[in-house]
Amino acid sequence: MSDPLLQVSGLGVRFPVRRRRFGAPPQWLTALVDVHLEIEAGRSLGVVGESGCGKSTRARAILALVEPHAGEIRWRGAAVRRSDPAGLRRMRRELQVVFQDPFGSLDPRMSIGESVAEALDALEGLTESASVRSRVAAVLEEVGLDPSLARRYPHELSGGQCQRAAIARATVVRPRLLICDEAVSALDVSVQAQIVNLLSALSARHGMALMFISHNLAVVRHLCDEVVVLYLGHVVERGPRESVFSTPRHPYTRALLAAVPEPDPASALATEPIDVLPGRFAAASDRGCVFQSRCPRADALCASQSPALVEAGPAHVTACHHWQALEAWPAGPR
Repeated sequence: MSDPLLQVSGLGVRFPVRRRRFGAPPQWLTALVDVHLEIEAGRSLGVVGESGCGKSTRARAILALVEPHAGEIRWRGAAVRRSDPAGLRRMRRELQVVFQDPFGSLDPRMSIGESVAEALDALEGLTESASVRSRVAAVLEEVGLDPSLARRYPHELSGGQCQRAAIARATVVRPRLLICDEAVSALDVSVQAQIVNLLSALSARHGMALMFISHNLAVVRHLCDEVVVLYLGHVVERGPRESVFSTPRHPYTRALLAAVPEPDPASALATEPIDVLPGRFAAASDRGCVFQSRCPRADALCASQSPALVEAGPAHVTACHHWQALEAWPAGPR
C-alpha cells in the first residue's frame, strides 16, 4: 500500500453565528465533527449525503479556503496551514478543484483559452506564448473540446462545454488529486454521463486521484472505489463501494439508497417500502447519536451515547449501535 496523498485527522469546522445581544457568549454552527479520511494516488473517493451535511465544507477545508478549529490536514506528509503561503502554493499545484456551476467558475471576461492559460501562469510560471498555446490546445482536445473554442467566451458555450473547459483548466497542470464538488449536478443527465466518463478516463490515463462530492448515488457507484457517508458533519459510514451499496450498515445510508428512483415499477426494489426519515434534525445540544431524531430504530441507548465508528466488515466502518441488527439492504442504483 502506498503512502496516502491526503490525510485528514479529527477535522472539525464551525462558523460563528451572530450574537443576539451585546455581551452574549458567542454561538457556533458546527459543520464538521471529527472527520477522518485518506486518499491514495490513483484512487477515487465518493462523499455523499443530503444538502447541508458538510460535503462541500470538507472540500473547502482541505483546500484551506476555510479554517478548521480542530484536527489536521496533511498533503503528501506535510501539514496544510493557511499561515504557510508557500506550502499552500505547492499543494495547490498538485490539488485542483472543479465546482458545481460551470458558468460561475469561469471568468466571463476571459476567453476559454485565457482561463486555461491563467492556471499555467499562476502555478507553473509558464508565460511563453507558443508553449502556452500548445498546452491549452492539447488539454482542450483531451477533454473533448475543439481547440478552436479557446477563442470563445463562457456565454458562447453550453453548460457541458463549460464544464469540460473547467476540467481542462484544473487538469492542465496535471494535479495528483482532483476534487469535484457536485461537478455534474447542474448538467443534463446525458451530459452528466459524458463528464463522468471523461473524469474516469483522465484518472486512469494520468494516475490522478479523485474526490467526488455528490448526492447522486448512481454516479458515485460508477466512479468511486470507496464511499464516505456524511450526516450533519459526522461520518456515519465509510467503506469500499460495493460493500456500502450492497450491505449498508447505517440507517441513514439505507434511507439514501431507498430514495433512489427505480425506473422499473415491476422490479423488487421498486416495491420495497422506503425508509422514511421522520422527525427533526438534531440540535447542537442533543446528546447521543446525531441521527437519533430521524432514525426509526432509535432507542434509549441512541439517545444517551454517541456511537463510535466500529468495523462492520473488511475496511467497512459504521457509527451505529445496532448495525448488526440491520437487514442486508438490496443493491442501490446500478
